[in-house]
Amino acid sequence: MSIKIIPLADKKIKVRNISLGMIAETIKSPDQTVKGYGSRTVKQKIYKINNKDKLLRVVCEKEGSNFIVVTAYLTSQVKRYRRKNEDRI
Repeated sequence: MSIKIIPLADKKIKVRNISLGMIAETIKSPDQTVKGYGSRTVKQKIYKINNKDKLLRVVCEKEGSNFIVVTAYLTSQVKRYRRKNEDRI
């Protein structure tokens, strides 16, 4: 499995100070995977940042065994996006 990041996503990830390690960890072992628009999936994982829970959402498409990252962002609205013990895909 390889992870590719489109140029616009790479730019936004750097601006948002999200490490590539966090992106890879979220794709490889997400807390939850949900269906996105079209053929996209959203891999989600909770991280503790500055003593607060933040949800990393990585929007990606799968091509064979490769994942193409379309965008990624951290949100403090964990309850809005994540439901405990539920994969929605």
